[in-house]
Amino acid sequence: MVRKSPKSRRPPRVLPWVALHSFLLALWIVCPTDPLGAQHPAGFHETWARVSGDLRDTLAATGMVGSAWAFFHEGKILALEVHGYADLEAGRRVDDATIFHWGSITKTLNAIAIMQLRDRGLLDLDDPIIEYVPELVQVRNPFGPMEEITLRHLLSHSAGFRNPTWPWGGGEDWHPHEPTQWAQIAAMLPYTEILFPPGSRFSYSNPGIVFLGQVVERTTGEDWEVYVEKNILRPLGMHRSYFDLTPYHLLADRSNNYVVRDGRPIANGLDFDTGITVSNGGLNAPIPDMALYLAFLTNSGTAESEALYPLVLDRSSLEEMWEEVVPIGDAGNLREAMGLSFFLERYQGFEYVGHTGSQQAFFSFFYIDRQTGAGAIAAGAIAAFNSNGASGTDAPRPATRQILNRLRETMFREVFTLFK
Repeated sequence: MVRKSPKSRRPPRVLPWVALHSFLLALWIVCPTDPLGAQHPAGFHETWARVSGDLRDTLAATGMVGSAWAFFHEGKILALEVHGYADLEAGRRVDDATIFHWGSITKTLNAIAIMQLRDRGLLDLDDPIIEYVPELVQVRNPFGPMEEITLRHLLSHSAGFRNPTWPWGGGEDWHPHEPTQWAQIAAMLPYTEILFPPGSRFSYSNPGIVFLGQVVERTTGEDWEVYVEKNILRPLGMHRSYFDLTPYHLLADRSNNYVVRDGRPIANGLDFDTGITVSNGGLNAPIPDMALYLAFLTNSGTAESEALYPLVLDRSSLEEMWEEVVPIGDAGNLREAMGLSFFLERYQGFEYVGHTGSQQAFFSFFYIDRQTGAGAIAAGAIAAFNSNGASGTDAPRPATRQILNRLRETMFREVFTLFK
């Protein structure tokens, strides 16, 4: 269904309970003696201040409009930092309630949905994808029959499909940001080719994940975002998270995103519709909601929330997703591999699990430590940026992918190691 954009939107009046919720949420983030009782290791404050200070200098020097980053341990945000503006025109600064777009991090939710269906006996990871999406029989596969491509291949980005959703075009103003209907993707299938023997290597593929989104919809009979909201977001308490267009009561917290060209930030607009590719990159959420997701991944929430985690996904199934399926490669001190829709990072002998996201001018990441606290998995880093630089003059512009990668390695090297 093609959604019509409203002609104009006025930020809603902030209701008293919303203001109270934001106040209590802020206390939960910054209070050093919260009821969860997480402890800061020696040197954390000094290290965090240095890392955050260096990042602030980089963001200011390159023209980043807005950003937020945080560190999480034992069910609690130990530190959350913000920079700049969520919306320049409205004069809204980034704060703990600011809602960012998380792009491809959405893929991890899609994979959890598939594992839920597997655990309920509704599918098997080694089932051929054409059992669920028979239209894929039209794809040209020079390496064998399409029946040989499985759900596991798609989850691990090893099926051989191309990277982008659009195989051509997509750059004109009148083009949709992403395909809005399944029929648009189906029409491209006869012009789609498998690029290498399935299972033989890693190659990141957005359409492969969209095909898995179709598996969820066709198996459950529900729209993908409806199923995930009911079976993942709601039980995890992520009540300020949503897909695609922003609910009216959250508009005042939604971050815009900006392309910085010739030193000038150009807004892309508060909202955009990921259409039929929502399972590939449609998630929007504030940092505290993402911390609730990390609490689930690290099995470190409150007693009440931990009781709900097995209803979302059994622990053994979650850790199954973090076993290496295909290697990706080495870059300096970093060795990277792919599990089932989670990236596996080995840095200086320590193992991390996570994912990055980028769409429009939003960039983000999360990573959790698999070896914290004598085998417990209870530490994580989160970051989001709302700007990216475009080529032009020599005016400052953020190279956000480089900033993100540098911050990730700094977190691995200087912050996570404090918790060993």
